[in-house]
Amino acid sequence: MITKPVPRSSAPPARRFFSRLAAGLLAAFCLLAVPLYGLAVDDPSEMLSDPRAEARAEAIGAQLRCLVCQNESIEDSSAGLARDLRRVVREHVAQGESNQQIMQWMVSRYGNFIRLKPALSLGTIMLWSMPALALLLGCGAAFFFYRRHAATPPPPPLSDDEKARLARLTGKDDRT
Repeated sequence: MITKPVPRSSAPPARRFFSRLAAGLLAAFCLLAVPLYGLAVDDPSEMLSDPRAEARAEAIGAQLRCLVCQNESIEDSSAGLARDLRRVVREHVAQGESNQQIMQWMVSRYGNFIRLKPALSLGTIMLWSMPALALLLGCGAAFFFYRRHAATPPPPPLSDDEKARLARLTGKDDRT
């Protein structure tokens, strides 16, 4: 008895070809995109000649918020203002200022909002604790509201006179 070989796929050959082509193109894109991403991050004209000073400037820039993007640091942002702020940070680093002095200068110039992680203060504690406090107050109010209404006894049943009066007022006869 001779058996026919079972085909590897029931899809037409053209479909198999294009699915393999798509998988190959996706793999090639991923392999090329990863090394090229590093080239787009830094502008060589912005970088300091001293690697330690450059690393320090990048560390400071990673703590500062881009005022245009607002969810990225100035090191990660490609906005023009972020580029200007990176240059300012590098100028201060080149002048020999400490990290704290540079951060204080930025905060005095742009406000505490420029920090990606603002310093702990009464305002930030209140800001972060308000949602939890509102949740606790809401749960407490719901608990007391439920407890008060659950403890209220049901009204007593209507007397015969009240039932007769209700039937007269609504025009319904209770005897049917």
